[in-house]
Amino acid sequence: MAATILRSPRAVTMSVYVVRAFVRMREELLTNAVILKRLAQIDKKLLEHDVVLQDVVEKLLPLLNPPPDPPRPKIGFHSGNR
Repeated sequence: MAATILRSPRAVTMSVYVVRAFVRMREELLTNAVILKRLAQIDKKLLEHDVVLQDVVEKLLPLLNPPPDPPRPKIGFHSGNR
């Protein structure tokens, strides 16, 4: 706005420079907003995957443990009292 008051070539150049700086700053902020939105989407997706993976791990853990040995019949004579 100094160009409207001073009316010199240097003031005009500086006004253009300031406007371009603000345009560039706006573009950078928009770029950051897009990146932050995408990161939020990725974070949401990762949280969904974490839940699914936790469910898979919980279902696989029992399969990793060996089954208990079946009860063996005792050898010898047994009375019917027990």
